[in-house]
Amino acid sequence: MASDMFVVPQTRGTVLCCKCGISMAPNPANMCVTCLRSEVDITEGLRKHVTIMHCPDCDSYLQPPRTWIKAQLESKELLTFCVKRLETDLKKVRLVNAEFIWTEPHSKRIKVKLKVQKEVLNGAILEQSYVVEYVQQDNMCDSCTRFQANPDQWVASVQLRQRVSHRRTFFYLEQLILKHDAAAHAIKIKQMDQGIDFFFANRSHAVKFVEFLGKVAPTKSRHDKQLVSHDPKSNNYNYKYTFSVEISPVCREDLICLPPKVATSLGNLGPLVICTKVTNNITLLDPFTLRQCFLDTDQYWRHSFKSLLGSRQLVEYDVFNIEVVSPEYNLGGSKYVMADAEVARVSDYGKLFYIRTHLGHILKPGDRALGYDLYGANSNDIELDKYRGLVLPEAILIKKSYEEKRQKKRGKPRPWKLKALDMELDESKGRAIEQKLDTEYEEFLRDLEENPELRFNLSLYRNKDYQPSEMVSVSDGDDLPSVPLEELLADLELSEQEDGEDSMRE
Repeated sequence: MASDMFVVPQTRGTVLCCKCGISMAPNPANMCVTCLRSEVDITEGLRKHVTIMHCPDCDSYLQPPRTWIKAQLESKELLTFCVKRLETDLKKVRLVNAEFIWTEPHSKRIKVKLKVQKEVLNGAILEQSYVVEYVQQDNMCDSCTRFQANPDQWVASVQLRQRVSHRRTFFYLEQLILKHDAAAHAIKIKQMDQGIDFFFANRSHAVKFVEFLGKVAPTKSRHDKQLVSHDPKSNNYNYKYTFSVEISPVCREDLICLPPKVATSLGNLGPLVICTKVTNNITLLDPFTLRQCFLDTDQYWRHSFKSLLGSRQLVEYDVFNIEVVSPEYNLGGSKYVMADAEVARVSDYGKLFYIRTHLGHILKPGDRALGYDLYGANSNDIELDKYRGLVLPEAILIKKSYEEKRQKKRGKPRPWKLKALDMELDESKGRAIEQKLDTEYEEFLRDLEENPELRFNLSLYRNKDYQPSEMVSVSDGDDLPSVPLEELLADLELSEQEDGEDSMRE
């Protein structure tokens, strides 16, 4: 029955524009949109040109009266800054949309297209778009001005140190700092003998950086301040603050003899253990029982200890025989299999060692492994002397060695690269120190290739200059570890000026 009902057709009413006479939908002004815009300009009185202060050194903009905001071109932060500069104008109208109009990056101009609404004649609402041009005037911010006047004009410094004979920890920390942009406020970074110095123009930036270091490494810190000047009339004091941060000397792959108190607190672990991971906690593994324990920062510094042997003392062994004696264990994402191994030092085949190792899952006869030679080592460790009657194994294997296979690829570029901090280097050390740093950096890159867990928190970039060889021998890819392409990030295309600021290391 509903379909048979009579429906009155409804037509939309139209009226004639009082100006031009064309047919249009009725509105309170009785004028079409074209005539209404010719009669009323809602952008009248709104600024179309604005001057903004830009610091070319740190790429920040002045938010009056004294706040400097760091923002990249065509970023959300810069658009918010530009709209806020028109805050008084936008009280007269209603902002609907804002977007950038492309301009040449070196033109010192930023154009923003704004769409606004306003109630006009007899309650009619008119919408209109207009463009605001922002002219950049270069003017250095306070911190950059102080730094340019005197590069040593810093307020707070962070002295990061680790008392070891290598810089592997600092190479890793450098990548973490870059990924999290933790040193963005540093006005100068300087490489020192056993660490790195960071200089800041503000004490709060240094405190934030020290807190970041405490979250990624087992550290302890102390701070001090020195009076620079004092104005008795205004009672103002100017201080220089120094934060001393020390990183635990225990590194990944170190062999450790635990002090009796620490071993007891960990359930009679060890006493000979291997450090398998270092974050803000230290992960320890007993290679003979496959027990794993963790030491947090407070526990370590309460009974601090040093390594018995470090990665610089690793010896290469040839593996002649492997007999698995246990099933596979999974500890924190790492797999281990206990096995009896027959090995000999590569440099001396006169002595065979029959040892037990936790690397039964990756070692097979014919492989080479890196380990600590306790048979020929002359250890003078106070903690080791406390364990009377302790029988030391002749060798402890740490990891599989790929050195022989890497010889075939020596000199070939990698398909990936890392960023590097803009750091001042001490060029007075001589070529021997420079070669030592290059060797240690190469060892760090190899560690990243061999250990996926180590590169999990880092950013690796594609090397656009890398060209894979068309003729690849079968032996080149023989179980040699490498970084999968899906883990690499695409590097940004930077201008020559920007490329000089953020250098890359291969």
